[in-house]
Amino acid sequence: MTKELTNKEKTRAGWKQNPERVKRNILKIAMAEFARNGLSGAKIDEISAQTETSKRMIYYYFGDKEGLYARALEAAYEKVRDGESKLDLDDLPPREALARLVAFTFDHHRRNPDFIRMVMIENVHHADYLRQSEIIRDLNAGAISRLEALIARGEASGDFRPGVDATELHWQISALSVFNVSNRPTFSALFGKALYTRDGQDRLRDRAVAMILGDVCPTPLPRTSD
Repeated sequence: MTKELTNKEKTRAGWKQNPERVKRNILKIAMAEFARNGLSGAKIDEISAQTETSKRMIYYYFGDKEGLYARALEAAYEKVRDGESKLDLDDLPPREALARLVAFTFDHHRRNPDFIRMVMIENVHHADYLRQSEIIRDLNAGAISRLEALIARGEASGDFRPGVDATELHWQISALSVFNVSNRPTFSALFGKALYTRDGQDRLRDRAVAMILGDVCPTPLPRTSD
């Protein structure tokens, strides 16, 4: 009599024909495990148990735990940059394009807290793994290039004041969007959870858009004295 395969065995058998699907599943589980426990606390056994593949295959695809962590970090950045590239900002007027970018960044980060936790963990490691990744470097260089093109359009049309720096603007957008996630536990404990309701988050996103647009508007902001 032919032995009936279990669901897990059937899945593994099917995945032999689709290694990219296997790797995507591993990375999804690994990102959550690293975000929850950090690089040192994450366990390959735990990651393997939550996937439908084996520990041996994880090592086969990624080499070791550090290799898996580095690839999960790259995948996290790939996701946000891929979302940015699909916004079709070139087809929008500059102000509307920038507003869409800020709103997307704010919403993406709050809906993907594991990405923010991965970034926080990488800061604990002094960006050692990030610095070694050409993929992340290229992804972020592309993000700055797209922002430079948007700024140039806005300056040419008179929508943006002269002299807006793309890296500084990216920092501002990131600061507002990342803090909203990274400091949620402490901020909620100190001041309550009102800002983390749906309405509260929508208001914060709208304020983030307004603050960024206010900074790049033609009227310069007053400078503080040294």
